[in-house]
Amino acid sequence: MAALKIASWNINSVRARIGIVERFLKEEGIDILCLQETKAADDVFPAEDFRRWGYTHQRLHGQRMHHGVAILSRLPFRDASDDCWRFDWQDNGEARHVGVWLEAGFRLENVYVPAGGDIPDPEVNPKFKQKLAFVERMTQWASCLSEPTLLVGDFNIAPLPEDVWSHKQLLDVVSHTPVEVDLLDRLKAAHDWVDLGRHFYPAPARLHTWWSYRSPDWTVNDRGRRLDHMWASPEVAAKATAHTVHEACRNWLKPSDHVPLVTEFAV
Repeated sequence: MAALKIASWNINSVRARIGIVERFLKEEGIDILCLQETKAADDVFPAEDFRRWGYTHQRLHGQRMHHGVAILSRLPFRDASDDCWRFDWQDNGEARHVGVWLEAGFRLENVYVPAGGDIPDPEVNPKFKQKLAFVERMTQWASCLSEPTLLVGDFNIAPLPEDVWSHKQLLDVVSHTPVEVDLLDRLKAAHDWVDLGRHFYPAPARLHTWWSYRSPDWTVNDRGRRLDHMWASPEVAAKATAHTVHEACRNWLKPSDHVPLVTEFAV
């Protein structure tokens, strides 16, 4: 069997960090890269750079200055279907999803869930209300999903107590509130998703993917959260052979506040 390496990374502006993207792709031998928060409309996305590196198969869903997702691949793929390769789960036109069918025999869905603002109250914070509605729409979609699927991206929710640096101190902080965790649990149950991160690193193992820029030295404080995820249908999860969180990338020149995840599959 051949090995297939799929990566997911909230890059926080692909044009600003194109140098570390190139380094990561070349050092890790990635076959398919899913990016979130590209912050680039399709006409200014650095598509030619990726083609030069061998990622000639591209599916972009960009937006100027905000949001944006992309799938870059060395292997052919096709749209998931004519009407569902760009879902609008926030129902407001933001570029937060792109999906394709892989020749490996499963769907690949790349999503960027809204952060939700600072106040965890949907009555006073419209951004938080939109985030909850987004996850609810994803849950409805997942409950009807019949094809084998890999769902990746920045979910902006750290579900387990062990997924944050302090469960007690973050219970009232957006990304770890009980209402968000409950919604994510419902999404997980809607398709019997396998959380690949915790499949390979069961709790209580430390597993973080994001550290705030506000921390002067993230390695000292280590106030991380696991906001980025890779979830698989059971039949896809059965093909996964390894899962890695590349923390070292957080120390690279002009880093994103997120680090990439990589799962290897035997296909």
